Amino acid sequence: MAKVDLIMPKMGESIMEATILKWLKQEGDKVEMDETILEIATDKVDSEIPSPVDGIISKILFPENETVEIGTVIAQIETEGEDQEVQATPAVAESPSQKEEEKEVPVSAAASESVQQTTDEKAMRPGKLGSSSRFYSPLVRNIAATEGVSLEELEQIQGSGMSGRVTKNDILSYIEDRTSPAATPPQPATQRTAPSPQPPVTEKVGKIQTAPVKAGQNEEIIEMDRMRKMIAHHMVESKKTSPHVTSFVEADVTNLFNWRSQNKNSFQSSYGEKLTFTPIFIEAICKAIRDFPMVNISVKGDQIIKKNFINIGMATALPSGNLIVPVIKNADRLNLAGLAGEVNGLAAKARNNQLKPDEIDGATFTITNVGTFGNLMGTPIIPQPQVAILATGAIKKKPAVIETEFGDLIAVRQMMFLSLSYDHRVVDGALGGAFLRKIADYLEAFDPKRQI
Repeated sequence: MAKVDLIMPKMGESIMEATILKWLKQEGDKVEMDETILEIATDKVDSEIPSPVDGIISKILFPENETVEIGTVIAQIETEGEDQEVQATPAVAESPSQKEEEKEVPVSAAASESVQQTTDEKAMRPGKLGSSSRFYSPLVRNIAATEGVSLEELEQIQGSGMSGRVTKNDILSYIEDRTSPAATPPQPATQRTAPSPQPPVTEKVGKIQTAPVKAGQNEEIIEMDRMRKMIAHHMVESKKTSPHVTSFVEADVTNLFNWRSQNKNSFQSSYGEKLTFTPIFIEAICKAIRDFPMVNISVKGDQIIKKNFINIGMATALPSGNLIVPVIKNADRLNLAGLAGEVNGLAAKARNNQLKPDEIDGATFTITNVGTFGNLMGTPIIPQPQVAILATGAIKKKPAVIETEFGDLIAVRQMMFLSLSYDHRVVDGALGGAFLRKIADYLEAFDPKRQI
């Protein structure tokens, strides 16, 4: 019998560790190649880890809820044949667009992906620690920034990880001890002489510092799950980072609506894919981005990073009520059938919790369809580090004035609102308004005789 090491895989350029959520197989269980062995979580997404070989799990090295660094052996599998070493389990490869971006801008991937822009976090990044060369993972830095842990405090935490690194459990234990009454240092007398009227319950968003929340009459306390905490954090940080402006247009999508109604069945028969409005909207967005490439950018300090590829994120509601944004890579290179396949496939993976980290990473522009819930319009929040997001409203029959060679007429048309939120640091009203109008123009000019 040979032993194969199951290794915690690399889950993205900025991910240095992951937490074991659940072992689906136990010691002594048989596994087949590509069969899921365990579920893990990073600060981006939950993932399933498959077996790299056929065999029997001989040893599990880490329990559930343990945070483990990438590259660490987490289990061993006995197989028939000669000894072999597996360097990484089948996980997520880096996307070409990510590599192109890294070549264009020599900054860390962690910096480009994180929504943390505070001074404390910048001070905690490798190379920004003054005389200290201690490394802090992105997860630890995010927790520290959220909970208000200063660099000086971080330096005092004794790490239990490799080479004394501070792990997630280390900083969470420190925060728990810090917030207990015994661990709270007395305040100087000068600070008590003139107290300011501040709420006594919380000091930092997302963390109760001085008193537990107690349910009142007919109230129920619901603890946020991990994903909801991440969403809340990212949304708050986006508002702190970008001055949001939202523009609106109304589009006549009668031709588009009628074409889809007439061709959706034959489209599914031809391509095996359900035809929704989303791929049609994405197609128009890609055309408009080619016309206005300065919407397809991100901001790094005082520098603008222009993307020469178009990756479209599509906000997707999950059965749990949470939200996730799968990404269609190089969307402008796909035809309508290809876009429909990507939209349907990623949406199905999202609903079944099967998305890989690479499939929610690298978006350069995002669309959210608020019309799915019957809403006419919305003012969406920008996913950092992007600079714009489009909301598509419900399509409704309305009386509208149309121009003909015989004069103006009032007719019943299929109308919808489009709303674009954009970062006013780099996207002014002229650019944001023109870009939004161009998307509407492409939708209104949809060819009603288009072949599927």
